[in-house]
Amino acid sequence: MFKNYYERLLQQLSLEHNCSPEDLVAKDNIVTVSDIKEGRRIYSPDRPFLQMVILSGNAVIMADECLHEFLHGLVKDVEGHHLFEFDNMTKLNEELKKYGYQMAPTHHMFLPCCDVKVEERWKVKWLYNDEINSFYGDSRFPNAISYPIPCPVRPDKIAVVALDGENIMGMAGCSEDAPHWQQIGIDVLPEYRSRGIASYLVTLLKNKIIEMGDVPFYGTAAANIQSQNVALRSGFRPAWVETEAHKLQQES
Repeated sequence: MFKNYYERLLQQLSLEHNCSPEDLVAKDNIVTVSDIKEGRRIYSPDRPFLQMVILSGNAVIMADECLHEFLHGLVKDVEGHHLFEFDNMTKLNEELKKYGYQMAPTHHMFLPCCDVKVEERWKVKWLYNDEINSFYGDSRFPNAISYPIPCPVRPDKIAVVALDGENIMGMAGCSEDAPHWQQIGIDVLPEYRSRGIASYLVTLLKNKIIEMGDVPFYGTAAANIQSQNVALRSGFRPAWVETEAHKLQQES
């Protein structure tokens, strides 16, 4: 299962980093010219100033050409994973500040690796497309439904809630971040945590997305061990790490 999704991942990330699929698994780090291509995941309408990704041994950095001389010096004779460590990220961040940017946090990303059997444990309710609208702006679900209003470039497609009577215990939702790429988010209310509800809902949603023929994926922060364990228990495994540059906030 993982191999099939990994091949699709190589195609998607090569599109998003202006490189070939082979570049993503090459021996040496690679620097490419920033570009916007149709079919990418859209987290900003602007042309990326810098994006960096690693799947295996080497890193690929897509960046504005004004950064290329610095980047070629930074990545020379450095193993790809070391570029994500504090000392090199600090050097990169200092260079970006010259242009009004700074590094964003790294995102640790997961793909499905195995089937996980789910025995019915809780009553659930499925919501599709417009049925999700009533939850926009609900502060209980910042990960499952991550916007106060619908986002047209990353529409929320499916949500599944676990119920205690009529009370919602938790919700998993997915947004279509690129064509047929569904990112899963999960929220469980504090009084219902540590019962396995998160991995139960994430597994249900992952299986539903696979049945549709789409790619489910899951992302979390480096230090969010609880979220990473949810991914592992739900049949995911680590697949890639990515980060990007954001514009510095202007002081008022």
